Amino acid sequence: MKTSTWATALLLAALYLLVPLFLGERLYLMSLIVSALTLGGIALAWALLGNLGGMVSFGHAAFFGVGSYVSALLTLKLGWPVLPSMLLGGVGAAVASLAMLPALRLQGPYFALAILAYAQIFRILATEWRGLTGGAGGLSSIPSLPRIAGVDLSSKTGAYLVILTLVLLFVAVYRRLRASDYGLALKAMHDSEDATRVVGVNSTGLKAAMLLVSAGMTGVIGAFNAHIINFLEPDYAFDGSWTIIPVIAAIFGGYRTIAGPLVGAAVVYLVSQLLFKNLLPIGHEIMLGALLALMIIVSPGGLLPLLERALRRRRTEEPSHAET
Repeated sequence: MKTSTWATALLLAALYLLVPLFLGERLYLMSLIVSALTLGGIALAWALLGNLGGMVSFGHAAFFGVGSYVSALLTLKLGWPVLPSMLLGGVGAAVASLAMLPALRLQGPYFALAILAYAQIFRILATEWRGLTGGAGGLSSIPSLPRIAGVDLSSKTGAYLVILTLVLLFVAVYRRLRASDYGLALKAMHDSEDATRVVGVNSTGLKAAMLLVSAGMTGVIGAFNAHIINFLEPDYAFDGSWTIIPVIAAIFGGYRTIAGPLVGAAVVYLVSQLLFKNLLPIGHEIMLGALLALMIIVSPGGLLPLLERALRRRRTEEPSHAET
């Protein structure tokens, strides 16, 4: 068995067995880990759109909010089971992203601002459509995650296992897309979109596909969150922080890598909650911004590439030390 396969197996064992075993009773810490993974899932979806699709989005809160409401309404109004409703929350977010397809004609900051405008439109729709969404009063008593095979998924440990599984599935999808022919076409498109069109690559169709995948991922995460907090209102579901913090996490960790957004989310959120919030209870986001600025100056590629370079440097220095 390859070394990488062994390392992956050990990592999965640690995540699925050791974390619940040693941290399962520490409810506050487990809730922080669940929140970090939630942000990590959005950060990964955002990075997929930016890295493969070549599009920077400031509106992923729209997909998060739509996924939240779709799943909540399916369980509350129609009595559907929670887990299938969560998946349909992702489908609903992907369908909602179809309204944003005209924005694909825009590039750079214009696309980012257009998606931000769509997010505000969805928030207003959720506020005004009182008969369906409850308006500004929101939805309460949203069903919790179920119990399966004796495991209460609504508990902190159960929620951790659910969000961990979702994030790892997203990682698998991301890796598969990046290694596919579509991934190669997208990479070539980044170098020269006009050249790829000449050879018959439908760049607009590929961008649209990445937008749908990214939106679907974010919608599932939003649905999961709705069944964790059991309450929704428009200002929360479509809050800009569901875009801003994942963007910070992805850039901090290294959005051009697959693991970077997840590592970034864990570091940024846990450091913010466990350290910065204690040092500066009011306005601790300032320290978070300073941390991101420092990372961009030291390593524009993010934390993970920085660690990889340090590891390679250490390996190259070891033989020279051995010779002396």
